[in-house]
Amino acid sequence: MLGVLRDGESENDSYTPQPGIAQLDQLVEDVRDLDLPVEFTAEGVPRALPTGMELAVYRIVQEALTNTRKHAGPHVSRARVRLWYGDDVLEVRISDDGRGAVTFLGSTTGGGHGLVGMQERVAVYGGSIHSGPQPGGGFEVVASLPLNAPMNGSSD
Repeated sequence: MLGVLRDGESENDSYTPQPGIAQLDQLVEDVRDLDLPVEFTAEGVPRALPTGMELAVYRIVQEALTNTRKHAGPHVSRARVRLWYGDDVLEVRISDDGRGAVTFLGSTTGGGHGLVGMQERVAVYGGSIHSGPQPGGGFEVVASLPLNAPMNGSSD
């Protein structure tokens, strides 16, 4: 039930393929269509990842861009999404140059589960996530997912 409430998915959606890294281009394009310029780059050598990890990356980017649209304020001129494949880690970095109000981890404003949900998704893979305001304005989310580590509590 929590999954339905958080992700908006129902039992009927269980047969629909889950999005992954290959769908990030479309996600970024959809956000651009909503009048938020987004720069998307992928660096390093892409590799096959577990389906669940691909979904986690997609959802982290989706949530971070949603938060940018909701919280960055009217003066955001762009957002950036960067995937970096290292030898043993995939780094996902989403940043914006907004000047608006920001919802922090543990805050009671906003009422969503966005940043907490990102933490939960990364924790399944033994990764880490950091988020917060950037010097000079804007907000950044950086998730690091180990590429060779066993998963905690997942069968993917």
